[in-house]
Amino acid sequence: MTTKETKAWTLNGYFILILILALLGTGAVLIAKLNLFSIALLLLGIILLTGIQVVQPNKAYAVTFFGSYIGTIREPGFWFTLPFSMRKAVSLRVRNFNSKTLKVNDTEGNPVEIAAVVVFRVVDTAKAIFDVDKYEQFVEIQSETALRHVASQYPYDTFDTGITGYSLRGNGEEVAQELAQELQQRLSLAGVEVSEARLTHLAYSTEIAGSMLQRQQASAILAARQIIVDGAMGMVQMAIERLEKENVVNLDEERKAAMINNLLVAIVSDRSAQPVINTGSLY
Repeated sequence: MTTKETKAWTLNGYFILILILALLGTGAVLIAKLNLFSIALLLLGIILLTGIQVVQPNKAYAVTFFGSYIGTIREPGFWFTLPFSMRKAVSLRVRNFNSKTLKVNDTEGNPVEIAAVVVFRVVDTAKAIFDVDKYEQFVEIQSETALRHVASQYPYDTFDTGITGYSLRGNGEEVAQELAQELQQRLSLAGVEVSEARLTHLAYSTEIAGSMLQRQQASAILAARQIIVDGAMGMVQMAIERLEKENVVNLDEERKAAMINNLLVAIVSDRSAQPVINTGSLY
């Protein structure tokens, strides 16, 4: 059975404080006569004094009376509530939880180190106190559980292999949004609202970090080479078309092939080309 937060019965604390002072003062004056009326006034003042509660900003008090939850005091100020009631303080401030660096296997089975920060606050004090045991620990455990679950649903990276879908490295915004949604589902039981969830650490585990770095470097080199080759082909095509258009020189197929070969070697090579001056015929 879940508990829902309700507003506790309260009165202006300053008015009750004046009443208490009046009762205690009158009882103290009449105590010399040792009559029942003076004792009753003193007892009534002491009983009313137990109902005084000061509420600071962004703080709430869940009020229970002999084991029954009767409501929560949220409004800052000086209040009077049911005497002899128990009040438990709950912070309503926005708080951060930084998870530990967890080792998780991604969807491809690669060990990944991942961590996140969760921004949350209590929105239902009754659920936070009565429906879970120590809601701060509940937030920590559920946050790490949700982080493990989300991280295991995606690969670390797609390496530009044409695989569609999200990856932990390439789609951090989407992964963080899904993490926040799953956390909200898990933590709603504790009356907690998740404002934001962000990945703070993401890396391959140490045992495979070296080999995965080589794979990333190889993928980057291949991608760069592809761009260079595409650019070189465009430059060669543009050069031949311009020579033919302006009638600078008439090239047969063999000379075109030699020119294409020379230009591609000069452009695509990762070293500076060494020019060779041809003083004779191409044939």
